[in-house]
Amino acid sequence: MNALFKALNDPTRRAILEHLRERPLTAGEIADRFAMSKPSISHHLDLLRQADLVTSQKQGQFITYTLNMTVFDEVISWLLQFKPADNA
Repeated sequence: MNALFKALNDPTRRAILEHLRERPLTAGEIADRFAMSKPSISHHLDLLRQADLVTSQKQGQFITYTLNMTVFDEVISWLLQFKPADNA
């Protein structure tokens, strides 16, 4: 869970997740959306992958990244346990 929150703590990584919400993207397509070096984007993608927020699939010379919705569902379930019960 610590890797997950570390990954979500960075605005660039959150922006990458927002782009991936639209559709799976290659590393190059993701890098094209940011004004930073490709190695920096690669580092961000690696941290997202370590946190299981994204999955990657190599297709020839390209790596395609996809959101891992299972992890998002688990986090939502975990967070909801802190919501007070309705007393109405």
